[in-house]
Amino acid sequence: MVNRKRSIILRCPVTVEERNLIEQKMAQLQTKRIGAYLRKMAIDGYIIYVDTRDIKEMNKLLSAIGRNINQIAKRINAGGPTYRADIEEIRERLDQIWQLQRRILLSQR
Repeated sequence: MVNRKRSIILRCPVTVEERNLIEQKMAQLQTKRIGAYLRKMAIDGYIIYVDTRDIKEMNKLLSAIGRNINQIAKRINAGGPTYRADIEEIRERLDQIWQLQRRILLSQR
């Protein structure tokens, strides 16, 4: 505890019901660390949770498309043939991205 960034310990007794309520609110934010949750609530009074699953999914799809394009470009630059299946896969992935973007935009309304 000598080299800890936070050397002061605060204690706050709670009832079983209060503890359950705190845990329920923590579950809504998908956090497991009660110390971080209580510190944030004591300092700011609120926590904003942003669901970024759609953005992460879109980034994954974009990364896959980027890898495919790089492989195709490498093959072409080496004098190799282009394959229709590669082009079709890129088109399919682009369609997935467009659908995901539409879903994100519609969910924000």
